[in-house]
Amino acid sequence: MLAVAVEEARQGLAEGGIPIGGALFGADGTVLGRGHNRRVQDNDPSMHGETSAFRNAGRQRSYRGTTMVTTLSPCWFCSGLVRQFGIGRVVIGEAQTFYGGHEWLSENGVEVVLLDDPGCVAMMTDFIAARPDLWHEDIGVD
Repeated sequence: MLAVAVEEARQGLAEGGIPIGGALFGADGTVLGRGHNRRVQDNDPSMHGETSAFRNAGRQRSYRGTTMVTTLSPCWFCSGLVRQFGIGRVVIGEAQTFYGGHEWLSENGVEVVLLDDPGCVAMMTDFIAARPDLWHEDIGVD
């Protein structure tokens, strides 16, 4: 499942954006939606990897039993999306370059799987070194 999110992150980077990808999977493992951070490409500060995947999944009768997979620990905005819609599981590629709201999700009944994937860490580390201005804009740091 992480491979889908990584592919999305790489696509975002190739488009000149921030390399964070996400995918929403159904209980049976079917990809419901996939996407990547498009803040730069769409000039839309709400278009994170997880929100892009969520939007691309379209309406679902219920999100119970679904899994959100993301290359990076979800920010508070995306963590709120997971809680709001009852997504039951979040799989995270890494939380070394950014530590978001995944502990809060876990404390509130969401199953959280943190993979500490070296490829995800390297992708974000390289991006942050190359584009600290864009990264700081994305996470709200002056």
